[in-house]
Amino acid sequence: MKPDTHTRAKRPAALDPQIPDCPIRNVLARICDKWSLLVLHTLAQEGVMRFSSLRRCIPDISQKMLTATLRTLEADGYIHRTVYAEVPPRVEYTLTSLAHSLLPLVGALEKWAVAHMDTIQRHRQQYRPSALLH
Repeated sequence: MKPDTHTRAKRPAALDPQIPDCPIRNVLARICDKWSLLVLHTLAQEGVMRFSSLRRCIPDISQKMLTATLRTLEADGYIHRTVYAEVPPRVEYTLTSLAHSLLPLVGALEKWAVAHMDTIQRHRQQYRPSALLH
């Protein structure tokens, strides 16, 4: 039976089919979506976390999208998922060394965003597409 593609959360492909050898395209396609950096940041702040704790820390992410994001981050080696044989099963997520090597770059981006957000907001408010001016 074919999976229902309308209800399954969409994640970027592992490799850009147009340019499969482009590292920047392929890495950014996976971590620069709406949720991945936020999940990585949350795990960096909190350490070991369970799914429900992540959901509480990121309240606007759906369960389906959090599941898809965690699977993608695990597939790419950014997070480690540990399942404990308990009843009910306990699952914990932690950052890998690969993710920890990315954190200084994420931190720099966060600092830059905080420092420049007012300027960016001002530009957004002033922006008028040239097509509307003619």
